[in-house]
Amino acid sequence: MNQRERVPKAHEQVEQPADKVEKPAEQPAAAPTKEAKEQPATSLSEILLRAEKAYAAYIEAQKDVAKAYRESELEAERVYKESEQQARNARDGGIRQALKARDEVTEKAVKARDEAIAQTEQAYKSAKEQAEKAYKDSELKSQNAYDEGVRQSLKTYEEALAQAARKRAATIEQAWGVYTKTTS
Repeated sequence: MNQRERVPKAHEQVEQPADKVEKPAEQPAAAPTKEAKEQPATSLSEILLRAEKAYAAYIEAQKDVAKAYRESELEAERVYKESEQQARNARDGGIRQALKARDEVTEKAVKARDEAIAQTEQAYKSAKEQAEKAYKDSELKSQNAYDEGVRQSLKTYEEALAQAARKRAATIEQAWGVYTKTTS
């Protein structure tokens, strides 16, 4: 195997990926002229130079792809962080709303409890006043009844004494009347 046979094989291996990469890199360049088409590659160094340029373009394209992937990854990370922050904000807002609602409900419950206690205390005070009034009315009635009973008893006693005194006086008078008739 001579050197000529070896070089094209290595050249073919290098050129195959380079052709694939070279096509997009050469697209913006102008189309080759008739002279360039008619002139075949004349030297091995020119072919190697083209292969090196194609390989360099391939490496550059690989770097561009890696850069694009990295930028895409960074963008995805940025979007993720934004979504995470939005979720955190939504969570915090939900917690704040829940706390506010809890505080409002608690405040209403405390107010209702205080009003119920005040109403109960007022009802107790009113019932106590009514009970005191009923007690005093009852005490006054019983005192009046007692006084009336005592007055009636005293009246009855006095009437009974007065009647007994009248009866005694009549009995004494009758007894003296009988005594004086019998002695006269």
